[in-house]
Amino acid sequence: MKKRTPVSEIMTNNVIALNKTDDLEQAEKLFKAHNIRHIPVVSGDQIIGMLSYTDLLRISFADAAEDYAVDVESVVYNMFTIEQVMAKNLVSVSSGTTIKEVAELLAKKEFHALPVVDNNVLVGIVTTTDLINYLIKQF
Repeated sequence: MKKRTPVSEIMTNNVIALNKTDDLEQAEKLFKAHNIRHIPVVSGDQIIGMLSYTDLLRISFADAAEDYAVDVESVVYNMFTIEQVMAKNLVSVSSGTTIKEVAELLAKKEFHALPVVDNNVLVGIVTTTDLINYLIKQF
């Protein structure tokens, strides 16, 4: 295993992002359509927050089985903006940060994704799943 491998080797480059003006219904559609759990929120090129699928679950009945759940979700989603629900105090890494450093950060914190930012521009996202897949390839 290479000790100095940069996170750019394993991060997702084609980041699916939300604009701060998007709504939570749009966010849920993106989570489900792309089978992802974290979406950076941007204003222009700059990341201003991170929305997780868990954030949506906290305020909705996203996986409720009843037929009325969709109506309830719409009402609840209209009560909040993305900026109110997203995580704002972000920890980010640069594309040159080593995979080991990223793993250490994720192991110490209570989140499962880190935005990758170079020169204040979002260039990628790295998740715990990316790290696990990298480790699997090493064996």
